[in-house]
Amino acid sequence: MLSAERQTKHLEIRNKNLIFVFYFYIFRMEDKNINKEKQNNKQPNKPNPFDPKKDIRKNKDFNQPQGNNNLLKILIFVLLAGIIMSLFTLYDQTTNKDTTHKISYSRYQELLKQDLILKAKIYKTSINDYEFVGNLKQPIQMEINGQQTSVDKFSVKIAVVDSAVEEDWANRGITWDYLDGNNTMWDFVLGFLPWIIIIAVYIFFVRWMTKGGPGGGPKGILNFGKNRNKPVPPTEITFKDVAGVEESKFELSEVVDFLKEPEKYQRLGGKIPRGVLLLGPPGTGKTLLARAVAGEAEVPFFNMSGADFVEMFVGVGASRVRDLFENAKKHSPCIVFIDEIDAVGRQRGAGVGGGHDEREQTLNQLLVEMDGFEQNNATIVIAATNRPDVLDSALLRPGRFDRQVVVDRPDIRGREGIFKVHTAKIKIGNDVDLNTLAKATPGLVGADIANIVNEAALLAARRGADSVTMFDFENAKDKVLMGVERKSLVLSDKEKEMTAYHEMGHALVGHFLPGADPLHKVTIIPRGQALGLTAYLPQEEMRSHTRDYILTNVTMMLGGRAAEKLIYSNLTTGASNDIQRASRLVTKMVCEWGMSDKVGPIAYSTPDEEVFLGRDISRRKTHSEKMAQIIDDEIKRILDECSADAEKILLENIDLLHKTAKMLVVRETIEGEELIMLVNGKELPPITNAQLEALKHISLTKSTNEPELFDELIDDEKEIKENKKEKVKTKENNLKNNTANS
Repeated sequence: MLSAERQTKHLEIRNKNLIFVFYFYIFRMEDKNINKEKQNNKQPNKPNPFDPKKDIRKNKDFNQPQGNNNLLKILIFVLLAGIIMSLFTLYDQTTNKDTTHKISYSRYQELLKQDLILKAKIYKTSINDYEFVGNLKQPIQMEINGQQTSVDKFSVKIAVVDSAVEEDWANRGITWDYLDGNNTMWDFVLGFLPWIIIIAVYIFFVRWMTKGGPGGGPKGILNFGKNRNKPVPPTEITFKDVAGVEESKFELSEVVDFLKEPEKYQRLGGKIPRGVLLLGPPGTGKTLLARAVAGEAEVPFFNMSGADFVEMFVGVGASRVRDLFENAKKHSPCIVFIDEIDAVGRQRGAGVGGGHDEREQTLNQLLVEMDGFEQNNATIVIAATNRPDVLDSALLRPGRFDRQVVVDRPDIRGREGIFKVHTAKIKIGNDVDLNTLAKATPGLVGADIANIVNEAALLAARRGADSVTMFDFENAKDKVLMGVERKSLVLSDKEKEMTAYHEMGHALVGHFLPGADPLHKVTIIPRGQALGLTAYLPQEEMRSHTRDYILTNVTMMLGGRAAEKLIYSNLTTGASNDIQRASRLVTKMVCEWGMSDKVGPIAYSTPDEEVFLGRDISRRKTHSEKMAQIIDDEIKRILDECSADAEKILLENIDLLHKTAKMLVVRETIEGEELIMLVNGKELPPITNAQLEALKHISLTKSTNEPELFDELIDDEKEIKENKKEKVKTKENNLKNNTANS
C-alpha cells in the first residue's frame, strides 16, 4: 500500500509523462506533414515558372484555404491533456477508496474517545482545510455505505486544528505528522484552465470574424477588405464552344499560345501582353471568350465583377485589388477576368461633385498593379465592357491594356455558327434550316440566339413532340423578336379593323417603294405592348446606309398613319412609336450625317452622354438660334415629304388596301409570300402554311379514321373562310358606297 505522499508524487510524474507523450505525438505528426510536403515539392529537373499545370498539380482544390492551424492544434492538445489528467485523478481517488475509508466527524470522535487511533497524517491545503488520515491500533468492524466492513485506516475532514486539539492527541498517545495536501499539477491546471478557455473562445471568435469560420474562409465580418473570389480550375469551355467572333478568337489565340509556349516569343524579345480589353454590345460573348481562353490555356481563372471592388468604406476596393493580384501571382500563370470594368474604371474627376473617392482610389490601385507586374509572372488581365467611352484614358494606354479586341454583333455566317453550337445540344427535325434562321435574325447576338433555341425546345416539349421543328423555331423567333402573344386581350371589331388598316399601310408602302426591305410578316395579334406588328426581312446585311434607303424606311414608318388618315379621316395614338422613330432618324440625317443640302455637312448635335457616366455636366451650344430654326424646318420638310409619299402610294392602291386589310382582319396574320399573291390578284389558300404545319403536329389518337379527322378540320376551315368572305364583300361594298357619297 502506497503512502499518500508517494501517491501524490506518482500522480505528478504520470501527468508529466502524459503531457510529454501528447507533445511528442502532436509535433511528430507536424514533422511528418512537413517532410511529406518537402518530398512532394522535390523535382528532379529545374521547375519551369511558366508551367501552366504547376498549380494544378500542387493544389487540386483551388478553393481550399491555405493557412497554419498550429495554434488550434495546441489549444486542442491542452484541453485534451486537462481532461485526461482529471480522469486519472478521479481514478486514483476511486482506487484509494479500497484502503482508506471516509467516515463522519461524529464517528471520529467516538474512535478518539475509545483510544483506538494509533497514528495519523494531517494533510493541510492552501485553503486551511485539514484532512485527518488515521491508522487504527487494530481492525474493527464498521458500517460503511450500509455494509459491515473491516476498517484499519480512515480519513475525515477537520475544520480546526489548534493547540487544544494537539494536546488531546498527545494525551491519548497518538503520533501525527503534517503533510502538504495540495496537488501541485492539478492546482496549476485548475488555476490556468479558465484563462485558457477564455483565450480559446476569444481566438475562436476572432478567427470566425476574420476568416469566416474556424477553418478559414472569405465570408468573415472583418474580412471585407480581402478578395472574395478564389481561382476556379481550368474550365471545359474552349474556342469550339464560341462562334460568330472569328477575328476575336484569332486575337486571343496568341494569348493562349503565349501561356502554353512562352519561350517561343521570349527568345525573340517578345513580352507578354499585360491586359486585353474586350469591347462589344451586351450578349456578344465576351465572358464566354474569356473562359474559352482559360480553357484553352489550361490555367487557373479568376472571375470578378467591377462592382465587387466598390464598397461604402473608402479603401476597401483598393485592398481587394491588392489581394486579388497577390493571389494571382501565387497561382501564376493564370488569367484574371474583370467583367463590367466600367463600374470601377470610369474617367476620374468628372461628373457631379467632381468624382468618387472610393472608385478613384480603387482605379488608382488597379493602374499601379497592372503597371507593376514583373515580366515573367505570366499573369494576364482580361476585362470586358460595353461602355468603352467612359473608361479612363490611363487605363486604356499600352502597358496596361495592350490590346483592345472588338466583339461585335455577328453577321449571317456568325449567326449560323452560333445556331450550330446551341442546336448541337438539342434534337432538331430534318426540316430545320439554320441558314434560313440566320437570315431571319439580323442584328441578334449570341445571347438572343441561345434564347431562341431554348424557347423552341420548350415549345416542342410543351406540345409533346419528339424533335424541335422549323415551326417551333419560327414561333420562338416571333416570341423573342416581337413579344409574347396576348391572346387574352379582347379587342372590339372596330379597333381590330383600325389596327389592320394601320399595319397594311406599313406593308403596302414598303411593297411598292423601290429599295425597301421585303415584308416578312404582318399581324394584328397583340404582342408585347403593340396591338399589331409589321416585320421586314433585309435581303442582305448593310453596315452603312444610303440617304435613299433611310428615306424609304422613314416613308414606311409613316405608312400606318397615312392609312388611318385616308380611311377614317382621323388619327389615332397607334402611330406614336412610328413618329418617334422617324423623327429620331431624320434628326440624325440632318444634324449628324450631313444628308441635308440646306444644312450641309456640319455636325450640329453632340452624342448622348450622361452626366453620371463620367462626362461634363454642362453642354456647349453648337449652333445659333437662326441655324436651329433652319434645322427644325428641314426636319419638318423631310417628314412631310415622306408622309405625302406614303399617302400617295396608298391612294393609288386604295382598293388593294381595303382588300388586304379585310383579309388581315379575317386571318390575323399574313406572310410576305401571301401579300405578294394578293397584290398579284391571286386568291389565298383557305389555311396558311403555318396553320397547316401546326395541324400536322397535333397529337391525334391513333385510329383508322385519323385521315378523315384531318380532312374534316380542313373542310371546316374552308366553310368558315367562305362565310367570312361573304361578310367582307358586304362590308367592302358598303364602304365604297359611303366613300362615293362623301
